Amino acid sequence: MAQAWLFPGQGSQRVGMAQDLWARFSQARALLEAANRLLGFDLTAYMFGNATEDPEAAAARLAQTEITQPALYVHSLAVVAVLEAAGCYPDAVAGHSLGEYSALAAAGALSFEEGLRLVRLRGQLMAQAGHKHPGAMAAILGLEDAAVEALCQETVAEGYGWVQPANYNAPGQVVISGEVKAVSRAVEKAQAQGARRVVMLPVSGAFHSPLMEEASRQLAEAIAHVPLHVPRCPVYLNVTAAPSRDPSEIRDRLVEQMLAPVRFTQTLRRMQGDGIATFWEVGPGNVLAGLVRRTLGREVQVLTVGTAEELETLLQQKH
Repeated sequence: MAQAWLFPGQGSQRVGMAQDLWARFSQARALLEAANRLLGFDLTAYMFGNATEDPEAAAARLAQTEITQPALYVHSLAVVAVLEAAGCYPDAVAGHSLGEYSALAAAGALSFEEGLRLVRLRGQLMAQAGHKHPGAMAAILGLEDAAVEALCQETVAEGYGWVQPANYNAPGQVVISGEVKAVSRAVEKAQAQGARRVVMLPVSGAFHSPLMEEASRQLAEAIAHVPLHVPRCPVYLNVTAAPSRDPSEIRDRLVEQMLAPVRFTQTLRRMQGDGIATFWEVGPGNVLAGLVRRTLGREVQVLTVGTAEELETLLQQKH
């Protein structure tokens, strides 16, 4: 039965992440220590919450995008290191936004070191873009994708500025992104059209929109010089929702990804259509597991593999 590994993005971080992996698995500890050395600062102090005794301050520090992105990447790859040591490999991979870098590293298309360097830079560039070109994002629940697309187009046509879908997360769950005034207007329209709920996201930048143009250009320069290899298995890309094993296409789509919507709903449906029946969420939290169930139904096999306990249970079942 074909199995896909899915890698989470921002929003799945939590203080204490990967601390149990560090304590229980030598492969995870080695990778976490390597990340600290490569970055030149103690990333695990932010992940574990050791940098401060104030829980709120620890959560706020970890939520800074330039910290969040490497933290999520490193947590996911620490789990992968343990899985690979036990002989577990995926038939396909995909990631949600930042998680696409974790997916590429897990599939061998990107080295751990190069991936870490890119996600660190990506986080820094996105944080800078958020300060320079403030934007907003909002999750719209309970409207069809086409209705959300239409209200974004209407808002732009009315002259409120740019807004577009940023994440197709699951049926009836689309995140929009753009200029503050435009997102506010689109939110009003969504509520008037009967959206079940609208949630403003706690971000300063309009991720996955043209407001990231400058950041995308700078990231493109770095991506152009990073060696990309043919992945061991198909990587389903955010921009196209289609599988690829072509390093040249992967490079182009990684650059586009900062400006384009994450087509996660479409990715999951394509994976299921291609015969994938089992999904593992590899990394912290269970956000993607919930999206899989919402998109493909509750009968689909979904597993979260992010804690030491989850890993130990899985490895015991394997042997």
